[in-house]
Amino acid sequence: MQKKIFTYLLLLFLSSCGYEAIYSEKNNTNNNFSINELNLSGDRNINLKIKQKMNNYTLIEKDKNFILNISSSSEKTTVAKNTSGDSTIFKITITMNIEIIMKDNYINKMQIVENFSYNNILDKFDLKKYEREIKRNLTETATNKLISKLSSI
Repeated sequence: MQKKIFTYLLLLFLSSCGYEAIYSEKNNTNNNFSINELNLSGDRNINLKIKQKMNNYTLIEKDKNFILNISSSSEKTTVAKNTSGDSTIFKITITMNIEIIMKDNYINKMQIVENFSYNNILDKFDLKKYEREIKRNLTETATNKLISKLSSI
């Protein structure tokens, strides 16, 4: 009986807590910037994810208009090897070099670096699939950082 009461009270309090995701579509409309031009170079997969994420900000003119030049790259390095020389731990690093140009020709340069270490997987197909997922997640994290930086300028 006490478990049921506790469960109902917990649901009652948590259902009206007002939680919202920071990067939800509702909060995207509150940003006061737009992107007039987006120039991408470097890693194709990273650039596709950046373009997909930034398309929400290219449609409507806002108070602050930016031109972005983004150069992206990814690097996979071996962190540790076992005694026979096989790699056991890898690290993927995503680097985005960003040049932000405002309408009054003010240029701001920044670099966003995200990295993640992971263990080797024996099945190489699963390893490649896991690496693609890591790259996708790191790119999304870096893009979210860029969006928050642009909204704070």
